Amino acid sequence: MPRDTWLVFERGLTLSLRNPAWIAIGLVQPVLYLFFFGPLLESITATTPGFPAGTAWQILTPALIVQVALFSGSYVGFALLAELRLGVVERLRVTPVSRFALLLGKVLRDALQTVAQSLLIIAMAYLLFDLRASVGAVLLTLVIVAMVSLTLSSCSYALALRLKNEEAFPAILNTVLMPVLLLSGIVVPITRGLAPDWLYAISRWNPFTHVVDAERASFRGDFTVDGLLTGSLVLFAMTVLALIWGGRTFARENA
Repeated sequence: MPRDTWLVFERGLTLSLRNPAWIAIGLVQPVLYLFFFGPLLESITATTPGFPAGTAWQILTPALIVQVALFSGSYVGFALLAELRLGVVERLRVTPVSRFALLLGKVLRDALQTVAQSLLIIAMAYLLFDLRASVGAVLLTLVIVAMVSLTLSSCSYALALRLKNEEAFPAILNTVLMPVLLLSGIVVPITRGLAPDWLYAISRWNPFTHVVDAERASFRGDFTVDGLLTGSLVLFAMTVLALIWGGRTFARENA
């Protein structure tokens, strides 16, 4: 299976490198937030109680990285739908390649692409703004964002294979992604001091809220159990479940 995974990964990476515009397109929204919302948040954090510990850039930058993984990972299923339409998946069904390798090679390519985008955002925040983060914090953040990408890419591919419909797929994605985004605290942190009790309680049920909290804890150098444990456990569980779902869906649909 490692060889099959590498072949699928290499093919996907080659296709991405031939059309790098999509990598840049995925950065447009977070970069706009960085330039136009970051300075506003910088003034708000200094005067508004209830914000998490750390500077405005330690609050915003890790959240934007999760946002990149959230959207880039969720929409990769469109590429699989295109391959279904063009008959690529049908041709792969007659090959001896491992069905799980078909998924794993794709999601590893997606994770690498997301990590590259995240590095660009971190570099811009560090060079152009007042971001301060240790090398260990950045490395841990990249591991977390890679796992987020693995999770969402696996779910996106599985959903695309189950639906096989290019109209239903974006409708379901938009319905799910909007509340996930708003309740995760990516744009504005959802804390007890800022949000109403009912909104804070609902946000705790969103697993990505805990992932964003872990990212922010990493950026401000809080490597304690309270800072990282919950988010890390939630993310690990989501990644395992997503890979199982994606693997079984690929095995069933490509049998």
